[in-house]
Amino acid sequence: MSKGPFEPRFEDLPERIPIFPLGGVLLLPRGRLPLNIFETRYLAMIRDALASPLRLIGMVQPKSDEGIGAGIIPGDPELCHVGCAGRIVSFAETGDGRYLIELKGVARFGVGATAHGDRPYRLVAADWTHYAGDLDETPQVIDRDKLTETLRPYFHQLGIKPDWRALDGLMDDRLVTTVAMLAPFAPQEKQALLEAADTKARAELLIGLLEMAVRANAGPPSQLN
Repeated sequence: MSKGPFEPRFEDLPERIPIFPLGGVLLLPRGRLPLNIFETRYLAMIRDALASPLRLIGMVQPKSDEGIGAGIIPGDPELCHVGCAGRIVSFAETGDGRYLIELKGVARFGVGATAHGDRPYRLVAADWTHYAGDLDETPQVIDRDKLTETLRPYFHQLGIKPDWRALDGLMDDRLVTTVAMLAPFAPQEKQALLEAADTKARAELLIGLLEMAVRANAGPPSQLN
């Protein structure tokens, strides 16, 4: 599949990347993530990213004493060892001083040494060595029937009525990415999905998480059409 004119090549990926540590939020390669930016240091980070050729920031989940925390943790929390770089593909200002942006996932990276330099936000050394395949859009075979079969009771228990026609129209990797990013899994589970080796492994893990979530609810799921 040919890349768009703004898509970075693997050799273009930087040695250091600014990061936005946000617990409970998952960005995957080729996934889309809207963000509402309001903290002063992250407003500065977005301005700097927009001025750079690739417009990249790294999404990384922070850790806490009880595991991965949710939301923004004040200060400089310890970080998970793997994050995902996203390219800013849309940007808007609000009247009350916020930025509304959308990221498109590019590739995962190993989180290395961190530093501030002269900036108010953190930058980390990014190790892309093991994630060159994230830029390859070659389709992988997944058990789509099993995934769809598991999604039905899961959505039912959440009270969600999805547009099945739209979901059926998604390619396998887009379906896995969309469900993994949007489902309300625990931060630790989202991190496991991020670190899955590839789309096939991620789909297998996703099916397992969905099945566990369904079993965790009392009573059998209702029969669905």
